[in-house]
Amino acid sequence: MKYKSQKIAYWFFALCMLLFSLQIIYGFIMGFDRIGLQGLHNIIPFNTARAVHTNLLVVWLLTGFMGAAYYIIPEEAQRELISVKWAYVQLISLAAVGVVAIIGFHLNHWEGRKFLEIPRELDFLVVVNVLLFLGLILGTLFKGKRKTTTALVLSMGLLFAALLYLPGMIWFDSQVTDSFFRWWVVHLWVEGVWELIMGGILSYLLIKLTGVDREVIEKWLYVIIGLTFLSGVLGTGHHYYYIGVNKIWLIVGGIFSALEPLAFLAMALFAVNMYRKGEKSHPNKIALFWTIGSAIVSFIGAGLLGFAHTLPQTNLYTHGTLVTAMHGHYAFWGAYAMIVLAIISYALPNLTGRKRYNSVQGNAAFWLSNIGILGMTVAFGVAGVVQVYMERKLKMEFMEVQKEIEIHFIVLLICATMFTIGIGLFIYDFIKYGRPTDEALEIENK
Repeated sequence: MKYKSQKIAYWFFALCMLLFSLQIIYGFIMGFDRIGLQGLHNIIPFNTARAVHTNLLVVWLLTGFMGAAYYIIPEEAQRELISVKWAYVQLISLAAVGVVAIIGFHLNHWEGRKFLEIPRELDFLVVVNVLLFLGLILGTLFKGKRKTTTALVLSMGLLFAALLYLPGMIWFDSQVTDSFFRWWVVHLWVEGVWELIMGGILSYLLIKLTGVDREVIEKWLYVIIGLTFLSGVLGTGHHYYYIGVNKIWLIVGGIFSALEPLAFLAMALFAVNMYRKGEKSHPNKIALFWTIGSAIVSFIGAGLLGFAHTLPQTNLYTHGTLVTAMHGHYAFWGAYAMIVLAIISYALPNLTGRKRYNSVQGNAAFWLSNIGILGMTVAFGVAGVVQVYMERKLKMEFMEVQKEIEIHFIVLLICATMFTIGIGLFIYDFIKYGRPTDEALEIENK
């Protein structure tokens, strides 16, 4: 069964695709800067491009999560969203905050705190926006006919994500203290509560795509929640190694960082196991590719590549190098970007009535983007290892090293072009065939 209020999800997905496109553009600006093509440098300096690129990543993923919630929660709760009008207000205000923040970055109006650069006055608007979103989602769930584990885990992840934004709004004169609490937002989002959001969306998609019984799938969610909180919370310690806090974090961070891959391993095993148990009869193969791919790639990018450089003995050398970019790009892609693209791929045929389950463009988008991002990850990794050796061992100057590793950014830009073609095909399909219709919803409900 589908509900007319689920159409609001389309507009969040549309904003999500727009922001993703802009993020890619600013990524290319940074890449061209890295190889000496600095034609835009006077207009968009590297630090501005980087701030826009990283903040757009956070915003487009959150927008995708919100769209997913607006699509999933009415169906799980078996009732319409309590207020579609207020959902549109929330969407418009979210877009407005994003536009003002980006313009501010270009005018050097920001806080200068990585991933949390938006000006303080916009922080309060973000809080109001998220409170409205949570009111709509939790209100719908509370008034619904049923409360599933999938919906509760997804809602819990979104609620905790909102609460953990608050420590980033506290002002500290000490940079050490500020950095300590800033990681409560950044780390506990991406390696904590966002995993719950991913787990909730993954559970919903596997229930729909594999035909495996809901009780079997939702039992896995308890394992994922347990592993996430076991490792993720104290795993924050790997950000505290060298910022001026107590040395106990070297031990705590090292131990619990070693456990962090377990949550992503559980998700990968969960997805693959459910697929093998399932009927394999659902026609939407593209959504299934994105879903299973997300679970597997997140384990490699977030789990294995994260573990590879978060132990204190390794992080001493890799901290602040392109090795971090290697991990970051593949982790965000697998864990969060792919799951957003998976729910979009699942939702659009249901909202439009167009059963584009296995189109040439859809398959090309999946493979080109994944091959492209894998190539980018390898390029970042090779450049990072060379950078570590030259800077940490040979004691070469930073800018001298950047010149030496320039060739790797040429490779990276080639792979990024392939990635962009893949995402371009996905967005083309979204624009041409993605607009929802009332007729599709009415047919489904008959």
